[in-house]
Amino acid sequence: MTLTRAPAHAIALGLCLGLAAANLIRLHESVLVAAGACALAAVASPSGPLRVGLTAVLVFALGWWWASHRLDRIDRSPLSAWTDRAGRVVAVVTAPPKEERFGVEAQATVRTIDGQEVDEPAELELPSGRTPPQGAVIAALVVVRAPKSSASGFDYPEWLRRHGIHVELKVDEWTQVGRRGGLGAVADRLREHLATSIAPGLTGERRAVLEGIVLGDDDALSDGLRSDFQASGLYHILAVSGQNVVLVAGGVLMLAWILGISRVAGELGALLGIGAYVLAVGPQPSVIRAGIAGGLASLAWLTGRLRDSWHALLLAAAVLLAWNPYNVHDPGFQLSFAAVVAIFTVVPRIAQALEGAPLPHSVRLGVAISAGCGIVTAPILWLQFAYLPIMSIPANALVEPAMPILLGLAFTTAGLDLISPSAAAVLASLNGAVAAYIALCARLIGGLPFAEVTTQTGLAAFAGILLLGAYAWHRWQTS
Repeated sequence: MTLTRAPAHAIALGLCLGLAAANLIRLHESVLVAAGACALAAVASPSGPLRVGLTAVLVFALGWWWASHRLDRIDRSPLSAWTDRAGRVVAVVTAPPKEERFGVEAQATVRTIDGQEVDEPAELELPSGRTPPQGAVIAALVVVRAPKSSASGFDYPEWLRRHGIHVELKVDEWTQVGRRGGLGAVADRLREHLATSIAPGLTGERRAVLEGIVLGDDDALSDGLRSDFQASGLYHILAVSGQNVVLVAGGVLMLAWILGISRVAGELGALLGIGAYVLAVGPQPSVIRAGIAGGLASLAWLTGRLRDSWHALLLAAAVLLAWNPYNVHDPGFQLSFAAVVAIFTVVPRIAQALEGAPLPHSVRLGVAISAGCGIVTAPILWLQFAYLPIMSIPANALVEPAMPILLGLAFTTAGLDLISPSAAAVLASLNGAVAAYIALCARLIGGLPFAEVTTQTGLAAFAGILLLGAYAWHRWQTS
């Protein structure tokens, strides 16, 4: 790929690198001088490749400047001056509250403390019992505290800081005084509807699995089942992925075809459907990436342009990094983009190598995707979480056929619930069986004593087995 053949890719990559560079060193007004020089040189340059290169350097500098200011804004914390002090706050709950062992935790944006405007994210610690819904505006008496480190060794305060959260608010008493408005209110209503309509009548584990796969919310899963999803290499299905977005867009297009609506109206409906789903699920890196890719696919059809997967991936990275340059450190961001890069590069090679295997095409493709993504994401999993699932290929091979069925039934149930709640309940009961099957696969594979590697000795042994297997495969192919 040269600059002249893919100028948009070079410019988008330059922007991503500039946004990420602010994590190393922050530059402010001084970088604008270099940006201005590059802009003038690009305009005056008679050479196409040089012009593209200078433009890439220009957006690199602008991205660096923007990200430096964004990080300064994220690191600003007026509430830190209130540490170990009490005050009355007005805050908006911005995410679904989570039931913990000793209370309820919720992320919120503090509007005021003792009448002073702050507009700063914070984490609320509420007593068990009453729980404010997402989107609630509450007035509370709180004690401001510095975040505490996790007992497991995870640097929780650093994780919170990278999300703009610098304090925890211990809530003594609170009262709901309203609901937020605007786009946030739309997101709250969409999530509330989707959470209640994808599984009417279902309870317990089956509902928890459905909420995990459709909404990316695994809080209702038991600790044991969550561990089995992790050990089996199936934990990724509990994060909203491109498959979810594809089914949303495909469902809207199919409905438009059934109703005899034009393709243009169908693509516009697909854009609305993708936007609504992203709002309902929330700003997770994987869903933002998938939503941007799906939206660009519809826009490409509407404008008569060819789809470009690499360009969509780079634009999604640029959007996420422009909003929060600290996302480059986030495991969800790293795993999501690494998996897509694996699908673009490694998976086709593995699929080609499996051409002669006595397996159906769909199974070979599933094995290739699982193996390719596993190879590329393995270093990230080990460095971030110190574990490595080694049975992910058979686990994903068992679960993959059920995923489109579960998602398709879930979205159909959500739409049908608006028209016929009784029919939606019937579909939900069928989907509950699919969810139970996925949970069973996670338990069967995750419960094996050798399902995952968690020690350096085990990692070395597993690497040796892989090397021997690769050598044997090479000898078998050449014999």
